[in-house]
Amino acid sequence: MTSATGGRQLTIETHGLDVIGDSERKGRPRQLFWPWFGANVSILGLSYGAFVLGFGISFWQALIAGVVGIVFSFLLCGFVAVAGKRGSAPTMVLSRAAFGIRGNRLPSAISWILTVGWETVLTALATLATATVLGRLGWGGGTSTKIIALVVVTALIIVAGVMGFDLIMRLQTVITVVTGVLTVVYIVLVSGHIHWATVSAIPGGSSQELIGALVFMMTGFGLGWVNAAADYSRYLPRRASGSGVIAWTTFGSSVAPIVLLLFGLLLAGSSKDLNTAIAGDPIGALAAVLPTWFLVPFVIVAVLGLVGGAVLDIYSSGLALLAAGLRVPRYAAALVDGVIMIVGTVYIVFIADDFLGPFQGFLITLGVPIAAWCGIMLADIALRRRDYDEADLFRPSGRYGNIPAVPVAVILAGTAIGWGLVTNTYAGWLSWQGYLLEPLGLGGRKGAWAGANLGVLAALAVGFVVTLLLTRRRVRAQESLSPVTATKEVA
Repeated sequence: MTSATGGRQLTIETHGLDVIGDSERKGRPRQLFWPWFGANVSILGLSYGAFVLGFGISFWQALIAGVVGIVFSFLLCGFVAVAGKRGSAPTMVLSRAAFGIRGNRLPSAISWILTVGWETVLTALATLATATVLGRLGWGGGTSTKIIALVVVTALIIVAGVMGFDLIMRLQTVITVVTGVLTVVYIVLVSGHIHWATVSAIPGGSSQELIGALVFMMTGFGLGWVNAAADYSRYLPRRASGSGVIAWTTFGSSVAPIVLLLFGLLLAGSSKDLNTAIAGDPIGALAAVLPTWFLVPFVIVAVLGLVGGAVLDIYSSGLALLAAGLRVPRYAAALVDGVIMIVGTVYIVFIADDFLGPFQGFLITLGVPIAAWCGIMLADIALRRRDYDEADLFRPSGRYGNIPAVPVAVILAGTAIGWGLVTNTYAGWLSWQGYLLEPLGLGGRKGAWAGANLGVLAALAVGFVVTLLLTRRRVRAQESLSPVTATKEVA
């Protein structure tokens, strides 16, 4: 991966949904550290300290919820990433083994919405942060500054997304080093604003609030990436260690968010004003405690960290769009997503009055169907004893079927159950969620369990358990067939 691209001229990647040939599959699992660390070393991780404390829990409760939520959710990514080296195809193509060739268009569409949403959020944050810092420096900060910042940030993201894997791997290595160093400097500079007496005095919350915070961290981290987890491991050789893929994916993606969360909790817990400001401008508000001379480096570390995440999102969202049925080259799909990303960013930056509320609503609402898909995918991976038949991943008449009833029914049922166990007060048109809280004796939409977001965990469990129980024979029948060596069909 990094070693495979180091001496090669950069060109636009021509691979789309196709299988990566053995001659192009190089590297070792440890090289997965670079894209995953680079995508998750964002300064936004500090803001999650304020987000989690917003659930009304203590510092120690927030730390437990954060660490467990981060590690567990990225461990799910690690398990899904194993499918990449076993099947050489993007995540949402490998998902066809469970959902069928055309049945998989449903989770692919959900995946596309999630990744486009994430890249839009990250782009908007980078734009807002740049404008806020430049305004403090006296170099603008108004509408014109935001427009310039938007153009620069979106150009970086779209170019990387269009160019594809080679540029992304090189870019993520640079982002990892630069943002890692500058983030450490940031922590040192603002450490004087931490007041342990204030932080330790934050009262504890209920178990329901603790669970709600844990689930929010899962949806904000690993469950936001799980649908793209095999997009990078597919370039590894088949002989690569599966446990190595799991370990390096989990470690690379978890280590930075855990450190950033810890410091973010200490910082936000020391100041109510900062805690409140982060809700409106999660990145820009963190610049308020910095000395002026470090504001420009802060912009660099903030923008690069957010761009690192958005680049992986736009790459994977393009692949998901192709898997959902759009018949265009991969780079054209990335351009389509880039245009949608710009429109969404314009809305967040120039029209919306609040960031945190819609952001939480977005994570929880889409977190439910993605959790259901993840449960199904993990069960399917666990059941398989052989590598995927790559040709049949593109044949509706092949072993994986066209639209198998069980997995499609499970993701729909898991989503219905999940939405019935979450509430969304951030968008009026989603007020219908939580319809199962009253019938199940959980206190209704205003009860103690209303904010626990149990629906995400329920959807994950339903997807995994039901698939494990009902599809074992189907998987065994698939693996008993002889390999397909060629195909004229196109999915």
